Amino acid sequence: MPLIRVRQHVNPLARKFQTPIDPPIWEQVFSQTNQPLHMDIGSGRGRFLLQMAQRELNWNFLGLEIREPLVMEANRLANQLDWQNLHYLFCNVNNSLEPILSSLPTGVLQRVTIQFPDPWFKSRHAKRRVVQPQLVAHLANYLVVGGEVFIQSDQHFLATQMCDRLQEHPAFTRVFNGVGEWLSENPLVPTEREIATQNKGEPIYRALFVKR
Repeated sequence: MPLIRVRQHVNPLARKFQTPIDPPIWEQVFSQTNQPLHMDIGSGRGRFLLQMAQRELNWNFLGLEIREPLVMEANRLANQLDWQNLHYLFCNVNNSLEPILSSLPTGVLQRVTIQFPDPWFKSRHAKRRVVQPQLVAHLANYLVVGGEVFIQSDQHFLATQMCDRLQEHPAFTRVFNGVGEWLSENPLVPTEREIATQNKGEPIYRALFVKR
């Protein structure tokens, strides 16, 4: 299947993205709704979660993505494979994350990944970046104790800012591996962007946080 071409940059503050979504009926999405849930914020084409869902059949996987054609493509592939633990939602997490989280069964959210989000380099566009204090507060409210947030970026300033946002909240503790400030490896599976970045010999900045 040829790849769908979409805009790389989508402004989450644009008017057309300001209406929160109505969460789905989870029993119609996952065959076992009480399994641990891994949420990938900014899931892109969904290949990362596709690998994760195949590897961990006793988990559910939910991808959130603001580019609707990518969500449609990812769900079409998941449906073709007939996997009952994988789904993608078209939404703007800036206004839809809390409604989604509050609709989930209590205590299922155990892992969140935010990988290579749009950096929005210009200072005046900082509000467009995905990891804002409100997003961190929502994750703190709904992640189980011991739940994980894994972030990575090929932009040092953005990885640092995401870490700062998470560390500012008392619910989160950063996990260090004793080697340096950043994790040397992805503890899960590599994303397409991650592989391409590594093949170019460029650095990746990774960090893991745990909810106290």
